[in-house]
Amino acid sequence: MRRPVEGEVHVHYGQIYVESESDDHGPGLAEAFAGQRAGLCGAATPGFLWLHTGLHTGDVGFTVEVRDQAPPLDPAWEDVVEVSFRPASAQSALVQWAGEDSWDLDLEETDHRVRYCASGMDRASETDTRSADEPQLDRYLLQFWPAPPEPDRVLKETSRTAAYWHRYARTLPPPPTPAERAETARRERLARETEEREQRLAHERRQWGGRLPSDALRTVGGNVSGLRDFDPALLHAIDAAGPATQRAVARFAARRACEAAGLTALDWVAHALTALAEDRPLPPPFDDDASMWHVLASDPDVPDRTVGRAVPPERPPSESADSVLMSGLFQTAAPFVVGPAAAFEEPQVPSPSGEEWQVPPPSDSALSPLVAMLTIGRPDPSLRISQPHMALPAVTAAADPDPLRAALDAVYAAVVTYGEDHPALLAEVWSFCEERPAPPEPRFTP
Repeated sequence: MRRPVEGEVHVHYGQIYVESESDDHGPGLAEAFAGQRAGLCGAATPGFLWLHTGLHTGDVGFTVEVRDQAPPLDPAWEDVVEVSFRPASAQSALVQWAGEDSWDLDLEETDHRVRYCASGMDRASETDTRSADEPQLDRYLLQFWPAPPEPDRVLKETSRTAAYWHRYARTLPPPPTPAERAETARRERLARETEEREQRLAHERRQWGGRLPSDALRTVGGNVSGLRDFDPALLHAIDAAGPATQRAVARFAARRACEAAGLTALDWVAHALTALAEDRPLPPPFDDDASMWHVLASDPDVPDRTVGRAVPPERPPSESADSVLMSGLFQTAAPFVVGPAAAFEEPQVPSPSGEEWQVPPPSDSALSPLVAMLTIGRPDPSLRISQPHMALPAVTAAADPDPLRAALDAVYAAVVTYGEDHPALLAEVWSFCEERPAPPEPRFTP
């Protein structure tokens, strides 16, 4: 025999518990005693025991014994009940109200018989509350030993308090069977999964302009989410247009981006656009990102062109602003003006705290410096970015083996290159697609 608990424990509301599932909040009073005849130790909920005490609030004498077999009944105890109990895990504990304290019981995960003995319940109930300097009023013994399940029993009844709880327990309907519990849990799980799935689909539908995307749009990757903020209907139209149209859109967007940036007069850019048009691999320096950026930074004929940021349109009130908000809160800024365009302008971006960011100096390295920027609210269209640096990714994107990703990434790069003039570009891209967005419904204000 061992005694994991011996001495005094604190009770509140005349309750203390045995728990074996730490993530479970435990049953209610009626659930704990459902279908029982014994009202002092509620064992109707698997893995849980609800123990009543006479004292409402204060310390009571309490002992827990774990035995190998049934002990003899001590006639000194005034009220005695027995129930069956099987821990739901290897972590069983005696737990005070609200989890204020606990004691490990180290019970095996097997069937146990439990005997709960009490003395002094009426005296403690009448006193209600015991302070630290007052004598002990009631005491309890909780015994466990291995035994097969059997009905709960009242072995001895003396106090009015115990009689009251026994009468209460006998008014309760029987608890659900294991099969009924499993079916209830299954239905709750299915309902929860259905609700979560519907919420995900509703959120996704709002993100994609009121309709769910195809599997291809869901998995295409790249800059699809960035372009979606500007015109989600266009993404559906490009997806539905098929590979040939998608490839044509990608080539068109790459050319328009280079035209807007003033790069088509450069031989090395013109050769790349010709290779795209003839469905050939991109020539150097576009076959290597580092080389491409190095040539852009070192070519003296690269024009000095900057453009304001492209800002997605405001979402209607009926649509979710999640995507727009997230794109505003966490953005990767376009490159600061570098290379030949650096002489035109080098903007300083104030931080939300009012302090200024340290802008890196123009770099002659192969890679242009990229600066991450936190923007509170929508992007500031007054910030200027280098069009040549935004246009080149449209060329490499258009060569992507996946025609859908090539189209979406090239159009997005062209949108950023056009900046505040991006609506004109998107209107031209729409001309490639058979599907047109429906005109917005008129809005009436009562």
